[in-house]
Amino acid sequence: MKKAWILALLGLIWGGAAQAGAVRYEVDGQPFEGYYLAAGKQAPLVLLVHDWDGLTEYEVKRAEMLAALGYSVFAVDLFGAGVRPTAMEEKKKLTGALYQDRPRMRKLLAGALAEAGKLGGRLDNAVALGYCFGGAAVLELARSGASLKGVVSVHGGLETPAGQDYRQTKASLLIQHGSADQAVSLGQFAGLISELESAGIKHEAISYSGAPHAFSVFGSENYRADADAKSWQRFTEFLGEVTKG
Repeated sequence: MKKAWILALLGLIWGGAAQAGAVRYEVDGQPFEGYYLAAGKQAPLVLLVHDWDGLTEYEVKRAEMLAALGYSVFAVDLFGAGVRPTAMEEKKKLTGALYQDRPRMRKLLAGALAEAGKLGGRLDNAVALGYCFGGAAVLELARSGASLKGVVSVHGGLETPAGQDYRQTKASLLIQHGSADQAVSLGQFAGLISELESAGIKHEAISYSGAPHAFSVFGSENYRADADAKSWQRFTEFLGEVTKG
């Protein structure tokens, strides 16, 4: 199914035009494939960062849901054109390489933001959203001092790398976490809240009872409809609060 989706995605490439569909772009000469949906010139922008399996139909579905609410969306690619891992070892390898090279992660995120701007996205009115690995990535973007209205991590990695902090953060943060998450502990969740409070960063952190890691991933064994519905409702409210409409 994923292979068929990727082939369909490739067939939709518009050569960088601000249309709905796949977009090929480059960062440091390396090709990447994102997905863009335009909701109008004045629409706020959501930069959407994928989980450890790369940009798949899950992110496209979320992008479509956001576009239906009036947001332009650029779903980024942090792995490279055609790189959509299915084996766990490959997923660990790709994400591990970026966790070990934070400057590279930041450069790829900044490159994706720049591409979103070229496509017509409003960089002056943007929010970054990430799921799981993408949640850790958008927090990296927040710490980099990116000029964003908001940063949202949904069941993402929450630990701050050694030598980093949130003092340069400009965005308001929304952290959504599952209380039953076995991959990211409640201790890490509480630790991040303490960091943000100490740094004076405007934030909101919500923990959903009984929700495991990846609770928002449709069709997965970890999917929890109640937690997903609540987190999506609060996320969309947050978008309306931090963007200019």
